[in-house]
Amino acid sequence: MRNFLNPDNPVMSFITRIAYAAWLNILWFVCSLPVITAGASTTALFYVTLKMARNEEGNITAQFFQAFRDNFRFSTKVWLIMLGAQIVLAFDGYVLWHMRFTNAFWTFLTAVFIVLLAACAIVAMYIFPLMARFENTIAAMFRNSLMIGIRYLYCTAAMAAIYFIMVLIIVRFFTPAIVFGEGVCAYLCSYLLSGIFQKLVPPEETEDTDTDVGTES
Repeated sequence: MRNFLNPDNPVMSFITRIAYAAWLNILWFVCSLPVITAGASTTALFYVTLKMARNEEGNITAQFFQAFRDNFRFSTKVWLIMLGAQIVLAFDGYVLWHMRFTNAFWTFLTAVFIVLLAACAIVAMYIFPLMARFENTIAAMFRNSLMIGIRYLYCTAAMAAIYFIMVLIIVRFFTPAIVFGEGVCAYLCSYLLSGIFQKLVPPEETEDTDTDVGTES
């Protein structure tokens, strides 16, 4: 029993990480409630989970709010751009749905819409972790998010599967899972992203550098 309660025990370590993810999910949800702050909140969430993936986390609450403050202005600008793009895509999808199967031009427009929707989804999965890990311009963040997502398609597919499975669990099987849903997703995705991001750090940078490099080649 003593060995089971040992913090170094793999089972206890896993339970502790899930508890951290649940707490981060609560922080993320509360700080995202004004909607306009959702970008900074998501960036702060990934800042902590990326540290957890590297076993470098300290006081996760303090780190979350520090990252929230440090990235607020930049992340909010990015989030508003993304929100505007999502609104436009939602409107386009609504129009295409109601004019479906009318002519060949509809097929072309639908194909373009699907490509843009996929690009938007890829950017949404990568841009907040990138902002949490690196510094760059807004244009470069969007461009790099798309390029990295396309280059590492297996990682992109795995991340999409993580989010899909979590949504499925919450909607169909266990609604209370929403308590830790986004936190767990961010934590699992951070494990996938940690190795990729390490490859993007210039050789001269030390391992403990978190936000002082860009991903633009």
